Amino acid sequence: MNGHSRDDGFDELAEHEEFLPHKAGAKKETHFTDFEGKTSFGMSIFNLSNAIMGSGILGLAYAMSNTGIILFILLLICIAILSAYSIHLLLKSAGVVGIRAYEQLGNRAFGPPGKVLAAVIITIHNIGAMSSYLFIVKSELPLVIQAFLSKHENTGEWYLNGNYLIIIVSALIILPLALMRQLGYLGYTSGFSLSCMVFFLISVIWKMLSHRDFKRRDMLEFKYTPRCWIFNLVFYLNTAYTIPILAFAFVCHPEVLPIYTELRDATKKRMQGVANISIMAMFVMYLLTALFGYLTFYGNVESELLHTYSRVDPLDVLVLCVRLAVLVAVTLTVPVVLFPIRRALLQILFADKPFSWAIHIGIAFCLLFLVNLLVILVPSIRDIFGLIGATSAPSLIFILPGIFYIRIVPEEQEPLLSRTKITAACFAALGFVFMVMSLSFIIIDWSTGESRSGGGH
Repeated sequence: MNGHSRDDGFDELAEHEEFLPHKAGAKKETHFTDFEGKTSFGMSIFNLSNAIMGSGILGLAYAMSNTGIILFILLLICIAILSAYSIHLLLKSAGVVGIRAYEQLGNRAFGPPGKVLAAVIITIHNIGAMSSYLFIVKSELPLVIQAFLSKHENTGEWYLNGNYLIIIVSALIILPLALMRQLGYLGYTSGFSLSCMVFFLISVIWKMLSHRDFKRRDMLEFKYTPRCWIFNLVFYLNTAYTIPILAFAFVCHPEVLPIYTELRDATKKRMQGVANISIMAMFVMYLLTALFGYLTFYGNVESELLHTYSRVDPLDVLVLCVRLAVLVAVTLTVPVVLFPIRRALLQILFADKPFSWAIHIGIAFCLLFLVNLLVILVPSIRDIFGLIGATSAPSLIFILPGIFYIRIVPEEQEPLLSRTKITAACFAALGFVFMVMSLSFIIIDWSTGESRSGGGH
C-alpha cells in the first residue's frame, strides 16, 4: 500500500488503474482488467440477477409457511441488505488495490494461501450450484416430456431417461454458451432466463387467484388452515432453518467481480448500482413467489412448490409450461455459474499464461463432465451439497468480504478500530454464526432422518 488517504475521487481513480504502484523490480500481477469492459449496464443487471436467482426460489413458499408472512418479510429484507453491504465491501476492497478478481483479493490480503482459499471456496460452491441445477433437469425434464406425451407413467424410452437428457442438454446448450470468452455475452440468455422466471411468478399469482379450483379437488383432502397466517409466534426449528435458506438465495458474490470487470465505464458506484438493482429485483420476485405460493396452499405447501401444483393436476397445461420455463431458466444459469470457476482455476493454474482457447475450452469441458458424472452416479447428494453450501455460502457472503476489507484497506485510510472496520469484523463474525447454525441443522437432519430444508441456491 502507498499510504495515501483516499476520498471517493481517489477511489474512482484507483479503479481505472491496473494496480497501485509497486516497488521497483517487483513482479507485475496478472489482472483481468487489462481490457476495456464492453458490457452494458442493463446486460450486467441481467447477468447478476441470473446469478442471484437459483433453484431455491421453488422452496421459498415452504419457508414462509415455517415463519409466517411478517417474519419472512423481515428476514428477507435483512438478508437483502446484508448481501448488498457484502458487495459494497468487495467493491471497496477492489477499488483500493485496483484488482477485480476474487482470488487476487485473497492474494493481496493473505498471500498465496488466501488466493488458493478463495479459489477453492468459489470452485466448490459453484460446482454444487451447477449440480443442483442439473439435478433439476434430470428429475423434471423426463416428467415434462412424459406429460406432454400424455403418458401416465415412465415407459422406459431413452428420451424419458434423465441421465441421457442431462448429457444432451449439457452438450447442445450449456457447453456452447460456456465457451463464450466473456461473461457479458451471456446477457441475452440471462435476460431470457429471467423472463422465464417472471412467467413462473405470473403463473403462481394466477393460480392463487384461482385457488378455489384447488379447494374443490377432493382427492387431495387439503385442509386450508392458515397454520402460520401472519406470524409464527413459536420459534420452531424449521423457522430457524429458514434463515440460512434465505441467505443462500442471495449468493452471487463469485460473479460480482467478473461482471464488474466487463462492465462498460466501470466504477465502484456504477457496479454498486448494478448490484442494488439486481438484489431489489430478486427481492421482489422472491417475496411475491413466496407470498402467492403460500396463500394458495397455506400449511400444505411442499418444499418444492411445483410438486404441490402437480399433486392437484399432474397434466395441468399451465403447470407443465411453468415447469418447462423453470427448466430453461436453470439451464441458462449454468454457464453464468461456470465462468467464476474457470476464472478461479485460471488464477491458480495458469496465472502467468496468456489466453488460450485450448485451456478455455478444456476447463469448460472438464467441469461439465465432472458435474454430469456427479449427477448421474450419485443418486442423492442433497446432503453433500447442503454441507458444501453451509460452509461455502457464508464464506462468500460474509466471512471473506469482511476479512478482505479489514486486511486490504490501509490503516492510514481507515484505522483498525474505525467504525467501518469494526462493522466489517462483525459482519465476518455473523458469517461464522450462519455457518455454525447451518451445520448444526444439517447434523440434526442427519440424526433425525428428516429434511427441513426448503431448497438451495
